[in-house]
Amino acid sequence: MTAEFVLPLGISFFTFTQIAFLVDTYQGKVKEYNFIHYSLFVTYFPHLIAGPVLHHKEMMPQFKESSTYYFSYENLLVGLTIFFMGLFKKVVLADGIAEYVGPVFAAPAAGIPLTFLDAWGGALCYTLQLYFDFSGYSDMAIGLSRLFGVTLPLNFHSPYKSVNIIEFWRRWHMTLSHFLRDYLYIPLGGNRKGHTHRYLNLMITMLLGGLWHGAGWTYILWGGLHGFYLVINHGWQYLHKRFWHKPSSKSLQALSVFITFLAVVAGWVMFRADSLNTAAAIYKGMAGMNGFVLPGKWLTKWGFFGQWLSTQGFNFSKTETFIRGNAINWIVMSLLIVWLAPNTQQIMANFKPALHMPKGDGAKRLLWQPSYTWLVASVVCAVFSILSISELSEFIYFQF
Repeated sequence: MTAEFVLPLGISFFTFTQIAFLVDTYQGKVKEYNFIHYSLFVTYFPHLIAGPVLHHKEMMPQFKESSTYYFSYENLLVGLTIFFMGLFKKVVLADGIAEYVGPVFAAPAAGIPLTFLDAWGGALCYTLQLYFDFSGYSDMAIGLSRLFGVTLPLNFHSPYKSVNIIEFWRRWHMTLSHFLRDYLYIPLGGNRKGHTHRYLNLMITMLLGGLWHGAGWTYILWGGLHGFYLVINHGWQYLHKRFWHKPSSKSLQALSVFITFLAVVAGWVMFRADSLNTAAAIYKGMAGMNGFVLPGKWLTKWGFFGQWLSTQGFNFSKTETFIRGNAINWIVMSLLIVWLAPNTQQIMANFKPALHMPKGDGAKRLLWQPSYTWLVASVVCAVFSILSISELSEFIYFQF
């Protein structure tokens, strides 16, 4: 007989908020001790499922302002718009691409070898599913909170546009990164004791960050992998500043974004896999060790290019693959959105949707404003999202 433990919803998030409050109180940094405002800060619900990690210096002053408790049509419109943008990302984009993820990650346990296309397709699909799932919840939390007149901190800011891993962690789960930096990395010594200690502190911080996501070797190794990425990135920046002083060209920056993205994709395989054996099997497929097999119908569809691929070691098989044409369409469409489209906060920049928005970061052509055009677009987005809710689908970060 095994004991089952039921943990409170969002335990890690409200635990982190109180850790920060207690540490800052001990260090004399807390300026307000109003019990009602503190209680509101700790129990404020929109962030509890998947963040952001709230900090008392950002939230308690808002609960102190009387204007927070007055109804505002602007907050209503802005909040609903952001909420339904997030819902669209979740139920249409994230859940739409999710159907191609499960079969790929379940194949190794069933003894099915993954081809190059299937392994990379599954990894990319999960990378994009997680992106829209987390981005969608972040938007929904910000929008829901705005309905109550409270502005949450920015927690997700187009991380797949990052030119390096350092920037990635400044854009992905930003409030968790800030918490780990302020209450773990800096107390360990940060970068104050030389490069070796800095790199060691980075590794410890990221290993514990991986452990926060789950008590399994896959999460710990995922954290360690990103710690290794950060060590390499900081080392490269040190050498670049010392020996090269020219800024990178736009083409080199684009290449950096692509390389960073591939590194993140490789990490997400470990994050999603239910065991080390599953992760190893998928990496084996991504390396082409199980062959380069493509759907047979692509041979005739691609014409001369298909014939050329067949001479380069690619096999075209009539056997059904996990990653089919629809999956490829989802991947291409999603990547275009991820890399080329402005994010929700940039679209809503005129109304300061989140705390700590980068200055001058608004969308140049798609700035939201109260108009009939945006009203129709918002209603269509809301209706389409609601109609797309066909079954219960949890947020991925719900489990952390």
